[in-house]
Amino acid sequence: MRLSEILEKEKFKLTAGNSDRELLAGDIEIAALCNDTRKITPGSLFICIQGANRDSHDLAAEAVEKGAAALAVCREISLPDDCEVPVVRVTDTRASMARMAAAFYGHPAEKLRTIGITGTKGKTTTTYLIRQMLMNAGYKTGLIGTIETIIGDEHTPANNTTPESILLQETLKKMVDADCSAVVMEVSSQALMLHRTDGFVFDVGVFTNLEEDHIGPNEHKDFDDYLHCKSLLFRQCRLGIGNIDDEHFKQVMEGHTCELITYGFKKEADYRAADPMLIKKPGELGVLFSVSGKTQMRAEFTMPGRFSVYNALCAIAVAKHFDCDDLQIEDALKRVSVRGRVEMIPVRDDFTLLIDYAHNAMALESLLVTLKEYRPNRLITLFGCGGNRSKVRRFQMGEVSGKLSDLTVITSDNPRFEDPMDIIHDIEEGIGKTTGSYVEIPDRKEAIRYCIENGEAGDIIVLAGKGHEDYQEIRGEKHPMDERVLIREILEELAAQ
Repeated sequence: MRLSEILEKEKFKLTAGNSDRELLAGDIEIAALCNDTRKITPGSLFICIQGANRDSHDLAAEAVEKGAAALAVCREISLPDDCEVPVVRVTDTRASMARMAAAFYGHPAEKLRTIGITGTKGKTTTTYLIRQMLMNAGYKTGLIGTIETIIGDEHTPANNTTPESILLQETLKKMVDADCSAVVMEVSSQALMLHRTDGFVFDVGVFTNLEEDHIGPNEHKDFDDYLHCKSLLFRQCRLGIGNIDDEHFKQVMEGHTCELITYGFKKEADYRAADPMLIKKPGELGVLFSVSGKTQMRAEFTMPGRFSVYNALCAIAVAKHFDCDDLQIEDALKRVSVRGRVEMIPVRDDFTLLIDYAHNAMALESLLVTLKEYRPNRLITLFGCGGNRSKVRRFQMGEVSGKLSDLTVITSDNPRFEDPMDIIHDIEEGIGKTTGSYVEIPDRKEAIRYCIENGEAGDIIVLAGKGHEDYQEIRGEKHPMDERVLIREILEELAAQ
């Protein structure tokens, strides 16, 4: 593609190397876009990014040596005096990169029905629910999220909740090529802050909820910045669907440019939930509730608690916008199981065992409070904490589990370069502030075995922290470790005894 076509929506200055001699953009052919010098191929447009840890403007000369056909920059760079490689100067290379990627891949989002979901919790579950509802209604629907990207039958593990803009646009193009008619994707605050989703307008933007999270170095400087970045989605979509019950709803929607539909328990919500009833079956927890307002139905969702009502109600609001009928919606609510998100694992009919990604105190507390509403015989929580991360998280998670669990099984998570026992002792310190009972079993498989062997009728056992992850990181290496596999092995070993 010609550089002039890639730059169709940009304000720029184009020069030859470091000289002031201006060039004509239309004469330059570009074979690929790239912002990583390790991935440069001949003919690439290399886009220099000012990152949190490195500024690739400093690698411009290296990019040219590796075959870059042109450079995009937003500050002065150093090149050899005789370098004639075209240099595109823009105001913000991150924002420009998203628009250039959209142009390079033929604006694929314009050929899809696009749904973007933002919020602190619930994005992943809601994304899978919406996808299944749309699939039931005949929409071939792609998915982009924290766990994976799905295009047809192809599932690719994710590195980021929302991919960098070049990869995002390439992925949308693949979905178009695979005859997808819609895509539902998680949109993180980081992605909005870093312009990853610039270059197109979402058909639907969704807000789940907002709590303090992702605040610190290389993330958001404070809660106000976090909130502001979430709000950007509603200036980039045609229809906004938001949780009116959330205390930050009005702030998130302030300055929105979209039509707005609401959901929640409040009487003014467009989609209103009422009369939630907990469902407890052998090895299964769920919730039943009624929906009124823009639609009338009784909904049963095979995930537990009030937060699951919000996820389901949100998905219903989106599905109704796409003309899904009640049967298509009901089927999805009963069928969808999200890997690592309150994921029920059949072990025995007399107790319930589940895997969840809760890996901080806020998420763990929300989960355990919800599960206690089901009045288990005992609530048993197994978890560890990641190494080379804040010790505060360990103290907090220990204290939460000590207060809410009948028994805590402290084990190893991703110790990274720390001694697992040091991490376990930090968690123990947090539990020590409570009267909670606990045991320490560093080997995660043995810890899970202990829970299964000692499970009693009516217990709810939570394996927290790993969720969808299928590895354990130790001393810089990722070793295969999937809790589902461990459970299967344990059950086979017990059966053979």
